[in-house]
Amino acid sequence: MRIGVIKGNGIGPEISAATMRVIEATGVQPEWVFIPVANEARELYGHPLPSEVIECLKNIEFCIKAPLLAEKLEGRISCPQADGSVATYPSINNAIRRELKLFVNPRFIRGYKGISGRHEKMDLVIMREITEDTYIGWERELEDGTAAEAIKRVTLAASQKVTEYAFEYARNHGRKKVSCLHKANVLHATDGLFLRTFRDVAQRYPDIEADDIMIDAACYAVVRDPLRFSVVVTLNQYGDIFSDLAAGLAGSLGLAPGANIGDHVATFEATHGAAPDIAGTGTANPLALILSGAELLEHAHYVKEAAAIKLAVAQVVEERQTLTPDLGGSATTDQVADAVSVNVKRLQGYM
Repeated sequence: MRIGVIKGNGIGPEISAATMRVIEATGVQPEWVFIPVANEARELYGHPLPSEVIECLKNIEFCIKAPLLAEKLEGRISCPQADGSVATYPSINNAIRRELKLFVNPRFIRGYKGISGRHEKMDLVIMREITEDTYIGWERELEDGTAAEAIKRVTLAASQKVTEYAFEYARNHGRKKVSCLHKANVLHATDGLFLRTFRDVAQRYPDIEADDIMIDAACYAVVRDPLRFSVVVTLNQYGDIFSDLAAGLAGSLGLAPGANIGDHVATFEATHGAAPDIAGTGTANPLALILSGAELLEHAHYVKEAAAIKLAVAQVVEERQTLTPDLGGSATTDQVADAVSVNVKRLQGYM
């Protein structure tokens, strides 16, 4: 098995090394393929995401992607296309997703006993559409910089694809409800198209309960009722924001894994960012990326090994003996990874 590794920026190298160690603790021994992106790629190729790197990513089915910096007020990136044109993206994260034709960003949020308070039983999966909405980056300044506008693009094809994926996921994982988050009471054309598509797709899944709720009401609902949602499907920007809210209710962004799924390629990443302010301090929480590694193994049909990692993480978190500062502990990144690895080996029968 070959697994690509994008070491990322900030805390990325630390938590990606921790994730690799935990995956190897399952007994799976991948061929790790380190892929230069951002500053590493710029030094080698003169571009943060050159075509050589894109081709490498396309040829590796699974990839661990540590966080990459997305600068405020800047960070647009242009990538040459095979037909000689140039595609411009609002960030390097967006560029990777769209160059690889990844279409859905599942984010897995669950609560933990002793950490998540009244949200300890929360267990939801947020299916975020990632090819369009306002995150396409089609914006411009107007009137000498005193006004600006952005395009919100929603298509039937993308809405249908992500909704079908959400319902299929629910059916295959024994989940009984899919909820659509939107703002179709205001954005009648764009969010309205997404909602209408959701309702049409839902008719093909009579075994799955389907409902919809406006995004502002959904934020209120998930705070009030941890069990309100099971699988959520939503537009790009709403999914980005809603998943951070849910992760905060669980206790930390450091507990929230994610993935970016395409038809042929998938990358697996934590929900959080690169946190350059704590890089090198040894205090970064590696659990979100470790759990993303578990999702990678499950996606690659290493179901037993993935389950072992998830259970091992839950044991470490709920024992509360080896936690990083964001979870109220004093352990280091390496100590957390070691504790999870020991539990994984025990669960796998290696100890």
